[in-house]
Amino acid sequence: MRLPRDPYSRLAVIGLSLALVACGRGGNDLAELGSASTSVAGEAFGPAADYPVVLGDPYTVDGQVFTPFDTMNYDEVGYAAYDANGADGITASHKTLPLPSYVEVTALDTGRTTLVRVERRGPMTGSRLLALSPAASAQLGIAEGAPIRVRRVNPPEDDRAMLRAGAAAPERMETPASLLAVLKRKLPGNGSTSLAVAPPATNAGAVAVGAIAQPAAIEPAPSRVAVAPSTAQRFDATMSQSRSAVKAYPLPPLSGVSRVQSPASVRAAAPETVSPQAPARVAAVNPASRDGAFVVQAAAFSQQANARRAADAVGGFVEKSGSLYRVRIGPFASRGQAEAALAKARAAGYSDARVYPTG
Repeated sequence: MRLPRDPYSRLAVIGLSLALVACGRGGNDLAELGSASTSVAGEAFGPAADYPVVLGDPYTVDGQVFTPFDTMNYDEVGYAAYDANGADGITASHKTLPLPSYVEVTALDTGRTTLVRVERRGPMTGSRLLALSPAASAQLGIAEGAPIRVRRVNPPEDDRAMLRAGAAAPERMETPASLLAVLKRKLPGNGSTSLAVAPPATNAGAVAVGAIAQPAAIEPAPSRVAVAPSTAQRFDATMSQSRSAVKAYPLPPLSGVSRVQSPASVRAAAPETVSPQAPARVAAVNPASRDGAFVVQAAAFSQQANARRAADAVGGFVEKSGSLYRVRIGPFASRGQAEAALAKARAAGYSDARVYPTG
């Protein structure tokens, strides 16, 4: 197109062309803006939304100073607050845990457990442990002042993403009634009590394990050590004789001979070498002391994927039992080894870990 020679006419033509171009691209410009906003919304609910973790400075509530700190070994019982003005989704406020962080909240009246994302500071009263949003309270089925247990956990990314998007993660396995009774006995009259720093043998299950673990109660080792020299002497004496002297046995073999007896002990059963110590050696074989007599159960999950992640974290294995997947460590030949593994499992955040016999 040839422009007119008059400069004013040229400016008018150029302005009209630009206006037509702007009108023609208006639809495309809106579409591009829409895609940009969608990308920003996706990033808001992605893994990056969990970082950076914020702690903050110490502050005072009801005359008590609270210092935010970052620890995975957090496990307390106390009372819930209902945060009517809380944010949407399954969220909560806490006085000291990092923001954000994830906790499993158990209603001690029903045993129901759910995963909650901690996003705010509070509750601003020393008599409450955790303030739940309306959606979180509804999922647990509890109201203001309900007794609860709060444990910090490290959930899989799928569950984190659901909470970040405002949806509810799948409910956890319900706590058995026996454990609920123990936890209720630990509830203070006001405020909260930490379970992470409590001695291991403070509940009924741990007391029962401690009663079995008395080291002086089952110690057959001295009798076995005392028998061992005489057994070796009889074996040497028998093997030093002419082989013709032990080719035949005056008595037929006993039908009840234990499978753990060695050929040397069978040779020692000849009349000339039989001694009253033989029954003591058989009695010294203790079934509870055989290899692999104990395992440590760190946790139990309703989903196999969660159990596998926990097993990888503690160096254990997954064993299916009914509808549950148990995470176990071991087996161990002695209770002492099992107790050492139990301490490591609890230090990793599995405070409900227990020792069980494999027999």
